[in-house]
Amino acid sequence: MTAQENAQRIRSGYEAFAAGDLEMVGKLFAPDIRWHIGGRSAISGTYTGQDEVFGFFGKLFELTGGTFHIDIHDVLASEDHVVVLARESASRGDRHMEMNEAHIWHVSDGLAKEFWGFAEDQYESTAFFD
Repeated sequence: MTAQENAQRIRSGYEAFAAGDLEMVGKLFAPDIRWHIGGRSAISGTYTGQDEVFGFFGKLFELTGGTFHIDIHDVLASEDHVVVLARESASRGDRHMEMNEAHIWHVSDGLAKEFWGFAEDQYESTAFFD
């Protein structure tokens, strides 16, 4: 696929995620997708396969009471990778988090094969999710 096609597919995945359309999100993921979240928080780790990734999504929404939200700032792409510059926000009780993130996607044959999420402030992210 072209860089533009990869960018559009990943962007459509964010739109589907925001709309709660996880069926559509699943169609964009390779069955053996690997999902990496850095740090040492309750959500950190590597998730392998769609079931584990969707389990991660469930944990993310459980911890944030469904308040987790992503705003896309920009999408940059090549034939193999897509980088999404994003702003994430969420609430947990009396705590609120807003921070910039870089999401790096490896795409192949039109499917997302791997994801890396990099938080602007890893310490804030860890404190928020723990």
